[in-house]
Amino acid sequence: MLKILLVGFLIIFFELNCQSTAERQASAGDSSLVSSAYAQVDTNNREIVGEQIFQSRQNAITRAVAQVSPAVVSITVKEIQRVVQRNPFMDDPALRYFFPELFRDRVSEREVTNMGSGFVISPDGYILTNDHVAGKGDEIIVTLPGGEQHKAILVGTDRVSDVTLLKIDGNRFPFLKMGNSDNLIVGEWVIAFGNPFGLFPLSNQPTVTVGVISAINRDWGKIEQSGRLYKDMIQTDAAINYGNSGGPLVNSLGQVIGMNTFIYTGSPYEHGFVGIGFAIPINRIQKISEQIKVSGGVNRNIWWGFRVQDLNDVIVRALGLKVKQGVIVTQIDTGSSADKAGLKTEDVILRVGNQTVTNTDHIIKILEDMDVQVGDSIEMYIIREQKEQKINMKLLEAK
Repeated sequence: MLKILLVGFLIIFFELNCQSTAERQASAGDSSLVSSAYAQVDTNNREIVGEQIFQSRQNAITRAVAQVSPAVVSITVKEIQRVVQRNPFMDDPALRYFFPELFRDRVSEREVTNMGSGFVISPDGYILTNDHVAGKGDEIIVTLPGGEQHKAILVGTDRVSDVTLLKIDGNRFPFLKMGNSDNLIVGEWVIAFGNPFGLFPLSNQPTVTVGVISAINRDWGKIEQSGRLYKDMIQTDAAINYGNSGGPLVNSLGQVIGMNTFIYTGSPYEHGFVGIGFAIPINRIQKISEQIKVSGGVNRNIWWGFRVQDLNDVIVRALGLKVKQGVIVTQIDTGSSADKAGLKTEDVILRVGNQTVTNTDHIIKILEDMDVQVGDSIEMYIIREQKEQKINMKLLEAK
């Protein structure tokens, strides 16, 4: 009996052990199958997963960059400059009279190459850039992203506003959409594109920097050294350096809101970017470029046609004036803008537009700093016979 029980127990133990081994083998087989299945899924969906990760990295900035970059160009300008080497002996009248050929000033020419940026604004190849980039170019080469090069023609330029319009041959170029620089928000994201330090040719792609609008309506007035007028400028901390001039400043929608133009370094001996750059508002640029496209330039040859002098106590008493600031008109040129507007001698000019006139130097600066041209009209507020009046002056071309 004991033997029978022992044999039965051994049979049961053997069956249970076999079953456990089979289950372990099956479990191992299932794990292998699962791992294989996971590997198969990863292999089949690697491109899908990569695309999902790629899409998760996209944002308004990256989309704007992809949209704008194809229409940003590098501009290489060759200019022939005349260099005059003054002969110090020409100050001697005797030498100048007897040996004019020997002691005259020597004039030589040299070729200067500059680089800047620009952007395409129409499918038929019109390009905007700064006047200080290409306004004096004898040969202008435009390089598109990808390396394709075109010789550009200078349609026209306006030195005062620092805007130049170029044209390259073709009719299927990528181009940028214009934004509205009148509704900018301080603090909104902006992107600066361009060719700083001539880096564009390294990969035939523009450089991109990102920042915010730091301020708007920055008025620099007329710059004496260049004669350029910078008004209502957009200030940004997006990095702008040498070579960025003429490139677009765009918003997060990829719309052009300005043209990168210059930086402020705080010292005439420093040239690197310190976080303060300026761009010309696109609304102003569009107005100028349309005029350039039609007539090749902007007519600023204005005939003001009046002379003034400061007020003094004698004049104030003689005219019975209640003001001591302003200027009095002393001369009117017949047929000039002032004459046609009805300005007269002894009129006292108090304001030009919304700016109060203090003295002669001040009114000259006001007129110089106004962004006006032939055909525009300005308002002047005067005192005539002790009564204040407003005069609308249409600006005529100097003869």
